[in-house]
Amino acid sequence: MSNRRSFIRQTAAMLGGLALHQNVAAAFPEISNQKNISPDDPDFWRKIRQEFSVNPNLINLNNAGISPAPRASQDALDHFNRMCNEVPSYYMWRILDQQREPLRENLAKLAGVETDEIAINRNATEALNSVIFGLDLKPGDEVVLSKYDYPNMMHAWRQREKRDGIKLVWVDLELPSEDEKYFVEAYSTKFSEKTRVVHLTHLINWTGQVLPVRKIADRARQAIPNIEILVDGAQTFGHLDFKIPDLNCDYFGTSMHKWLCAPFGNGLLWMKKEKIAKIWPLLGADLTYSENIRKFENLGTRSFPAEMATGYSLELHNLIGSKRKNERLFYLKNYWMERVKDLPGIKIYTPTRPKFSGAIGNFGFEGKKANDLVGKLFNDYKIHTTGIEWEKVNGVRVSPNVYTLESELDKLVGAIEKISKT
Repeated sequence: MSNRRSFIRQTAAMLGGLALHQNVAAAFPEISNQKNISPDDPDFWRKIRQEFSVNPNLINLNNAGISPAPRASQDALDHFNRMCNEVPSYYMWRILDQQREPLRENLAKLAGVETDEIAINRNATEALNSVIFGLDLKPGDEVVLSKYDYPNMMHAWRQREKRDGIKLVWVDLELPSEDEKYFVEAYSTKFSEKTRVVHLTHLINWTGQVLPVRKIADRARQAIPNIEILVDGAQTFGHLDFKIPDLNCDYFGTSMHKWLCAPFGNGLLWMKKEKIAKIWPLLGADLTYSENIRKFENLGTRSFPAEMATGYSLELHNLIGSKRKNERLFYLKNYWMERVKDLPGIKIYTPTRPKFSGAIGNFGFEGKKANDLVGKLFNDYKIHTTGIEWEKVNGVRVSPNVYTLESELDKLVGAIEKISKT
């Protein structure tokens, strides 16, 4: 009787997962067959919108902060949560934990890397901190970085500076720019014989500026033997159309709950296979795992359901296609930005060319605080954005996603035009 009950429970769990998978696949028979879909195809992108539980009363234009998961991922998360709560230790560690390897393999395919170079973490901060605190650096070693990098990364490097006596060398950027040579020179002039690490943000979250990471990395490798290149890809994985090896870096961290639209609390760490053994894990792991990427997953109890539901977000991304998705996101950004960029007193902080930008755009007005503009957009028009008052930026960050409609951006444009008249 006990074996029979166990069999029934396992079968029910598998059938539940199968039903979820069939729902996802059934929703997109036409998507995978259509190759020439334009970024402004109304029927196609409205169908994509239907896969998200969009609030009809609020316009969400802060997807760079965190993106919603599609319905299939939400259903999967609920399914796996309920399943685990029946017998947590059994379903989490004996059932779902075994499915991390297929997920790892599928993520590796999207990233264009080997399976045993991918660790599944909770966010970009955890992934990148694993490298920042895991590198063996000694007093006097120099790290080149920018004040437009993400705060959590700068905090981590400053801790190492205070604790270990390393030296932080700051690059002062003038943004926006569509000049690759400018960025390469801005970083390369900071290199010295003591430089050990170059920290690069692939897409600057404050403004949407894309850096020519590959060219900066190439210059660094030409100038400095054994240089370490760490890339913060929190805003680019599942957003821009690239493979991690394209960047010529050694380490890469991202948050999958941003543009990949995974359930909240999912991140990814990649590092070259030959680098794994020398990087200390952020949280202690069995020393026999020294050359195993999984040592960076030694997090204790975590959300297994959130990890497994990520597979459904990945499936949606792959059905849309990285190139098609990137084209849509760039189109949406330019759709509103081109219509407001010449308004009196407006300041645009984001490039308009695809090589230097994606979905994220940032605008401001002379004499107006960014957060005041954010408040007005929400209170008067129910448009949710975020204010950026950072370094030389005083603007509103606007970040649509694939489910965003042009009609919603029309409302944004109308609101900006009205604000400009005041």
